[in-house]
Amino acid sequence: MIDVVAAIIENDKKEILIAKRKLGKSQGGLWEFPGGKVEEGEKLEESLIRELKEEMNIEIEVIKYFAENVHHYEKISIRLIAFKAIIISGEIELKDHEEYVWVQVNKLKEFEFAPADICFVEKLIKLLK
Repeated sequence: MIDVVAAIIENDKKEILIAKRKLGKSQGGLWEFPGGKVEEGEKLEESLIRELKEEMNIEIEVIKYFAENVHHYEKISIRLIAFKAIIISGEIELKDHEEYVWVQVNKLKEFEFAPADICFVEKLIKLLK
């Protein structure tokens, strides 16, 4: 099982940052909450900070644990751990994604997410109610 971290980043307009995976990669063309694999010896929060710096050139502050989900893909199983976070510096520069958007929580269902991320979409929508 591979540990993967994801950031639920909200801006001052209460929009959530999502990114589309590059075509040709696993789950290419699907949307996700940005993040990546946890490296050996890393704390989850450290991994998330590193991944967002590497993939989007932004500095984030991890605020709190949000949720986790174990998902079994065809060839691998992952434990996806999501944290609420905020951007503290930097402008988004995509290095590992096709595009990104800021979206209102009630509009998240309009995007096709990678299967492991869907439970986070559903939880965010439930929290709105």
